[in-house]
Amino acid sequence: MTSSLTPLPQSRHLATAIPGPRSQALHAERQAHVTDGFGIALPVFIDRADGGILQDVDGNRLIDFASGIAVTSIGASNPRVRERVAAQLERFTHTCFMVTEYESFTQVAKWLNEHTPGDFEKRTALFSTGAEAVENAVKIARSATGRSKVLVFDEAYHGRSLMTMAMTAKETPYRLNFGPFPTEVVRAASANPLRPATATNTTNDDGVPASGADVAAAALASVEATLAEHGPESFAAMVIEPIQGEGGFIVPAPGFLKGLREIATKHGIVLVIDEIQAGMGRTGTLFASEHEGIAGDMTLSAKALADGVPLSAVTGRADLMNAVHAGGLGGTYAGNPLACEAALAVFEAFEDGTLLTNARSIEATAREVLEPLVAETDVVAEFRGRGAMLALEFADRGTLEPRADLAKEISARCHAQGVLTLTCGTHGNVIRLLPPLVIGDELFRDGLAVLRQAIVDVAAGRDATTAEAAAPALA
Repeated sequence: MTSSLTPLPQSRHLATAIPGPRSQALHAERQAHVTDGFGIALPVFIDRADGGILQDVDGNRLIDFASGIAVTSIGASNPRVRERVAAQLERFTHTCFMVTEYESFTQVAKWLNEHTPGDFEKRTALFSTGAEAVENAVKIARSATGRSKVLVFDEAYHGRSLMTMAMTAKETPYRLNFGPFPTEVVRAASANPLRPATATNTTNDDGVPASGADVAAAALASVEATLAEHGPESFAAMVIEPIQGEGGFIVPAPGFLKGLREIATKHGIVLVIDEIQAGMGRTGTLFASEHEGIAGDMTLSAKALADGVPLSAVTGRADLMNAVHAGGLGGTYAGNPLACEAALAVFEAFEDGTLLTNARSIEATAREVLEPLVAETDVVAEFRGRGAMLALEFADRGTLEPRADLAKEISARCHAQGVLTLTCGTHGNVIRLLPPLVIGDELFRDGLAVLRQAIVDVAAGRDATTAEAAAPALA
């Protein structure tokens, strides 16, 4: 399929204030017709997207540091995705794979079986959303083990359905007012290097700050204690993100995930690695668990799996996946043919290794520009992440008191300058960076310069008017 649209210039451009008048009018219409239950990071309406740019209805070109929350990793208008989806659209839009079959479903499953971590025979089930993948992983683990409990972790995020809200740690906005939740979900300590789960983890006996190995060991001991308290033989699954997403882009202390792998094996618990946000090349490897040298018994994919067309997957050991009775898994839209074609296009995009190289280059550039702020300011507590999944945590130096106010203000200043950033974290004090893996270096550096200047200005107490005058110039 050839497009009649000319490519968008890969440069930041402000035709109006953000949001512009057309976006403001459309947002007012939204408020008249859409439930207030949907939040919004930046009230602008997008007309086109290309590469690392989002163009709104007022003609502003924004640098995209969000990728639709890690979804459009190969660009929000990738030509090969468009071609494959358009060709499928000509043939048929839907039949339901449980009614009549189509080849693309099997081909997506085959690729995932071959590329997810784990040197064992695998099977894959396709669904539509990340939350569906998580819930079905729990169903499969329970069916295969005959057990009921699920172990999850501090700072976890697994979705917005009732079961996945029970598994998610953050109360507001995800769990607030929505209980009661399903039972049989037990929470254990995570291994957050900056904020260890217990105060005794912060220093050793000599008062020296704890190492990553110390933090991991203490957290693993706590996990064992939690299992012992509830009976390890009662746990069907242990579910964890290899890098915790909404919890704050937390990279676990070295050795923690390997320790969980050993604990799960020892107790016969199914280890489920939730790669919904961290997977599909986001961290510089196809799956983030590769950094740790581990494989889950099941690996969950979604978000970037089909570059914006709803698709998710559970890929796991064949004996587990086949333990479910026929008809026990599925869904009307599960593995929709349009989404499967989009996923096959995504797989093609990863074939030559360029996207993984780009992810690692994005990390190197961001570290060069942003990591010095930890030493240069009193408010950046940590710069962390892997590949193109990066974050800055804001807190008062010394006390580590979270500063959600600073994260919010800095993000707002970036928005005003045409750079789309997102906040996250249990305390709301983290700015996360999720640029498309196809973003150009010049454009990426421009966005980083805006973000860096906003941090410096807010840390120095400069008001927005003064700071705007010093902001990096537009291309």
